[in-house]
Amino acid sequence: MCGIVGVFNHPQASVLTYYALHALQHRGQEAAGIVSMFNDERNGKPRFGIHKGEGLVLDVFSDHDVFTKTLKGSCSIGHNRYSTTGSSSLANIQPFHFNYTSGNFALAHNGNLTNTRELRHRLKSDGAIFQSTSDSELFLHLIARSKQQSQIAQVREAVQTARGAYSLVMMSETAMYASRDPQGFRPLCIGRIKHEHGYGYVIASESCALDIISAEYLRDVEHNEILVIDQHTIETGEFTSHYINESMETSRHCVFEYVYFSRPDSKIFGHAVDKVRRKMGKNLADESPVASANPNNKVVVIAVPDSGNTATLGYSRVNDERYPSRYEIGLIRSHYVGRTFIAPGQDNRQFKVKTKFNIVRGVLEDNTVVVVDDSIVRGTTSNSLVSLIREAKPAEVHLRITSPPVKHPCMYGMDFPSEEELIANHFASDSDIARELGADSLRYLSVQGLMDSVPQGPGIDYCTACFTGSYPVEVDLTVTKLATEE
Repeated sequence: MCGIVGVFNHPQASVLTYYALHALQHRGQEAAGIVSMFNDERNGKPRFGIHKGEGLVLDVFSDHDVFTKTLKGSCSIGHNRYSTTGSSSLANIQPFHFNYTSGNFALAHNGNLTNTRELRHRLKSDGAIFQSTSDSELFLHLIARSKQQSQIAQVREAVQTARGAYSLVMMSETAMYASRDPQGFRPLCIGRIKHEHGYGYVIASESCALDIISAEYLRDVEHNEILVIDQHTIETGEFTSHYINESMETSRHCVFEYVYFSRPDSKIFGHAVDKVRRKMGKNLADESPVASANPNNKVVVIAVPDSGNTATLGYSRVNDERYPSRYEIGLIRSHYVGRTFIAPGQDNRQFKVKTKFNIVRGVLEDNTVVVVDDSIVRGTTSNSLVSLIREAKPAEVHLRITSPPVKHPCMYGMDFPSEEELIANHFASDSDIARELGADSLRYLSVQGLMDSVPQGPGIDYCTACFTGSYPVEVDLTVTKLATEE
């Protein structure tokens, strides 16, 4: 999870980074940080300006003076945190920064390394002192300890040593580096923004971060690529590109980015999320349509907002070709939910759902209702949601899920629990899960239906480990226990 941003050669770099992080808030809500680079007025030497904190971007940067007094300069990187490896402590808030023989350096990471334990043990044996429990800090030690002569060679050696999922944005005193692992699990794109002195360049997890600052989308950072943005880029508009590994592997994009995590108005892996989700909904309707038990009533198709909205449009359209159906807004989501403390007189989970959603009774009452959602993980939220919908007294409630059953934990950066906590592993059939959730029926999109929904092409493949248990990169199974043992 997590969102990363980098801005190079713009007079308001940190302000642009702030707005880009705001657009990427869905990728992490635990903490946020920005590190900027500027020249010290006293001696002309490069310095870092640093501001980090726990909470949402709006809260962390509520004092606007920080952008003129601390986060100065024309180059900056930023990070929204959602912890997967490493605890939620102040020491783990990114971007990370340090000073070594080649000068100041800062880094922000989205993803999860799978050889964390091995690398930490090796580096500790060599005398490294870790300041955090995050796997992202490993990159700093690997870069600082590299014997390579050039900085790009040091960066390349570090990312070659790491294994797993990483999209990185890195800032030195003279350049910005962006890199995606050889499998390209997580998205990362490049944009360009014009200012009075020329062009600035933007690196971001998703293209919605470019849109908010009116930057032009150029292309994705390719899997297995290290992209360099420096003075040569400013003068010519051209990037310098290096490969991590000499041989190019087939990409293994995280398919769950399309299912749920990315914003529907984003372009990831070179394709529009909205278009892919509509196709998921259409394929799900082809596989598992719903007819009303009462032939005089239409089927009412509603989304679990917001991630289910786009797929629901696709589902309702195709379902209507077979059985009279209409798309309706049956659930209203509150976007201003903070923490829920006391659950007065009812189950805490149900109360949390009610603070987030409310029902439109006139849409649901006496109707056959199809509820389209992106996924079911533990099932606790789905159970409470069905109970909430039942309060409107619909005739039937059918769940349709635009992904296959989640049966395995993600080791590459999604916060999925252990196999024992996943509801799909506790029941023999979809009908059994439906009964547990209080629904009349439950159907998932098949793995094949999902693969038919996502973009295809030469050298493109997807990681489906959370559905199939097929992990494309070897996993140190102790990596998820690291935070509790440190």
